[in-house]
Amino acid sequence: MWYLKKLHLPSFLSSNLALLVFIPLVLLSVIACTLIGPQSSSSFVSFSSSWKWKSVGIVNSYSLRSLSSYEEKHDQHLQIVGLEDDDSSFASPFNNSFHQKLVVEEDSIPHQPPQKEGGEEIERDESNEGEKEIDKDISDEGEEYGNATKGVLKMYSRLERLEAILAKSRSSIREAARNGSMISNHHDPDYVPQGPMYHNANSFHRSYLEMEKNFKVYVYEEGEPPIFHNGPCRSIYSTEGRFIHEMEKGRLYRTKNPDDALVYFLPFSVVVMVQYLFVPGAHDMHAIGRTVADYVKVISERHSFWNRSLGADHFMLSCHDWGPHLTSYVPHLFNSSIRVLCNANTSEGFNPLKDVSLPEINLKTGDIKGLIGGPSPSRRSILAFFAGGLHGNIRHHLLEQWKGKDEDVLVYDKLPRDKSYESMLKNSRFCLCPSGYEVASPRVVEAIYAECVPVLISDSYVPPFSDVLNWNAFSVTIAVKDVPNIKKILMSISQTQYLRMHRRMKQVQRHFVINGSPKRFDLFHMIVHSIWLRRLNIRVQE
Repeated sequence: MWYLKKLHLPSFLSSNLALLVFIPLVLLSVIACTLIGPQSSSSFVSFSSSWKWKSVGIVNSYSLRSLSSYEEKHDQHLQIVGLEDDDSSFASPFNNSFHQKLVVEEDSIPHQPPQKEGGEEIERDESNEGEKEIDKDISDEGEEYGNATKGVLKMYSRLERLEAILAKSRSSIREAARNGSMISNHHDPDYVPQGPMYHNANSFHRSYLEMEKNFKVYVYEEGEPPIFHNGPCRSIYSTEGRFIHEMEKGRLYRTKNPDDALVYFLPFSVVVMVQYLFVPGAHDMHAIGRTVADYVKVISERHSFWNRSLGADHFMLSCHDWGPHLTSYVPHLFNSSIRVLCNANTSEGFNPLKDVSLPEINLKTGDIKGLIGGPSPSRRSILAFFAGGLHGNIRHHLLEQWKGKDEDVLVYDKLPRDKSYESMLKNSRFCLCPSGYEVASPRVVEAIYAECVPVLISDSYVPPFSDVLNWNAFSVTIAVKDVPNIKKILMSISQTQYLRMHRRMKQVQRHFVINGSPKRFDLFHMIVHSIWLRRLNIRVQE
């Protein structure tokens, strides 16, 4: 019959019919799987991810997709991570949620072997003990990812390793700060900070030791002397030249490998720029500002480090009054970089959270021979002393109130020929340190050298190393409006209180001393430590 014949289909039609029946069954099975509970779904993801690692292979760098997912969560090049914050997540370059996201992300590669550059494998530097510790810490964290990651070699970029080292330092410093003792409990054969002249002696000492162990500075080699890689060592700007000189020698903290550096130094001298590029009588300083901008442009085009952090892990140093203004020609230099400035004026954009106040020291002979020390307090017959030009409104106000009007408060615009400036400092109990045209004054360090308690008279000035030193313990601060009350204020300080301040000032004196070859805890090391603290405040990301 005709219908019986239709049942005898050709073989190829028979197989197609079987497919038509089988495919819907498969689709129904898939739909059923999607309706199963979360436990089964989870196990499926874990299986597919494990399979994907094997198929993709552990090669090259993190995939673009995994990097973009990270950038969506962290859309800035850096983070502010103050020492008081809980930065436990920084113990690893990536936090746990990001690790997990990499595991489930398609085409993501959570870990990698030694990468290849130019066909050659990058060799791991096993001589670095700090990196060994970080490797161990990072590998310990991987245990939580179960069997899927067993046997996988974990590699991180140099920047991630450096950030992990910084995270350990932050944790160590924060732990030391909890001690709250005025005496450091860290052993040191040279010096153990102690006393109320430190905000926290124990945390400062721990931070200093961490700096000595881990801090490395890369000095850009672009630019030719004298404007670059040089500076004055015998003038009121001597701290600028002396610091540049020490960094150029490379005996302390400097590294020749920029990948190992925590900060990058822009070695230009504003003082020398003014000498060579400024036209006397001109009404602008555009030539100098454009030189700074051109230099940063060269650095950013030749190296990757500036663009990586937008300059946040770079620093410049200037003792010239124009230093702050010249950095404004490069917005990221002004707003993001660490600016080490004598003119530490908050009203002109100085930011103590990222900028460093640089002591101003007038070295006329290139050394401090004969400047350190003075008579005991009982042999100092002058209550207060100042001598200097009429630079700025504060000094005009000071001289107007006190010049030639009191035998205890001796104020001069020009010192009489029969009197020695150094001798007057050493025979005074208090030395007046008013700001001039700019907030910084070399008299602050001159007073400390002469063991004369400094009296700061200024507006918007951040004293040097005030992140570590408690200036109220060894100096006096007088508001500009209280200049007429100088004698009353100083006379109200008891003899016992004065002796304490004098003793504490002598102790912190070591932090302001310029040595021919730097010694631990001296001026050079304290400047570097201030830069180190600012670097601890940020986390740079690729």
